[in-house]
Amino acid sequence: MTRQPPALSLEFEDEFVAGLRAIFEEKIVFNRVLGLQVVSLRPDKVVGRIAMKPELVGHYLHNRVHGGVISAGLDAMGGLAVMAASGARHMEEPPLQRLQRFGKLGTIDLRIDYLRPAVGDHFELQAEVLRLGSRVATTRMEFLGADGKLLACGAGAYIVS
Repeated sequence: MTRQPPALSLEFEDEFVAGLRAIFEEKIVFNRVLGLQVVSLRPDKVVGRIAMKPELVGHYLHNRVHGGVISAGLDAMGGLAVMAASGARHMEEPPLQRLQRFGKLGTIDLRIDYLRPAVGDHFELQAEVLRLGSRVATTRMEFLGADGKLLACGAGAYIVS
């Protein structure tokens, strides 16, 4: 598969960034429950953070983040990466019009590989779009420990039309 070149020089308007952050962190209730925060939002890569809290751990997991939390976090970040890439593709539209495009975004397929136990006080999640088509986008995601060690990785496909 040929990767599409990222739009590295493109910067989003403050209004678009604030709107996308509000959708992701506040309006998507599950992201709010996870405590998922946007750290960096670029057209070619998004970065998020989850702080460890008791709700994320099962009693039998000995302070390890539950795999469902990892999966949900990576899925959310894949969707955010698609939103950023799509927003960059339609820069001729006003920021609010671009933000309205995301109502139809949905996960088609998700694969997560758990590589190591997720133990720590916080975690970084990264995602990038490998291909943004007119109807389907594919992404690659990573779940990293505070020390930068790769704990899980994933791939997702999202409907964008």
